[in-house]
Amino acid sequence: MNTVKLTPSQTVGPFFSHALTWLDGPDVVAEDAPGAIWLRGRVFDGAGEPVPDALIESWQADPDGRFDHPDDPRGAVPGFRGYGRSATDDDGRWGIRTLLPGRVPGVDGRLQAPHVDLSVFARGLLDRVVTRVYFADQPSNSDDAVLSALPADRRSTLIAPRSADGYTFDIRLQGERETVFFSL
Repeated sequence: MNTVKLTPSQTVGPFFSHALTWLDGPDVVAEDAPGAIWLRGRVFDGAGEPVPDALIESWQADPDGRFDHPDDPRGAVPGFRGYGRSATDDDGRWGIRTLLPGRVPGVDGRLQAPHVDLSVFARGLLDRVVTRVYFADQPSNSDDAVLSALPADRRSTLIAPRSADGYTFDIRLQGERETVFFSL
């Protein structure tokens, strides 16, 4: 009888820059787009050390709550791509140039607070992890169904405070103040 062995699992990193070319990179909008902001942060591992070889991908609606996607026939604001990709640097820093997103309907039909979906790929992960970024100065955060479903002490891991040129959102893969990740 032949026995077939399973192929061992592989982690999603390290990454090779030549295989990750995305011409628009971190630019969801052009540098001179009206209302452009930066969403920046750092990625930390469970020991609190920066992750220098992670990749962050963003997906979001435009300021009117529309997506640059064939499933949204309304179309997005001209020049808005909805998608960005940023590798981390040696200090775990990443950044996406974008626009503040609008509200979109949730599965229950209620409007969600403005947010950006992030996928994180990094060494040691068998698959990407997915999280959301909400913006600290948005009154609709208080009635967002996803945020409200989280324990009160965990919600703050998804809230990005204002910075000089946008918002700051650090991602903690494990440990104290671990970012909330969602199962898809």
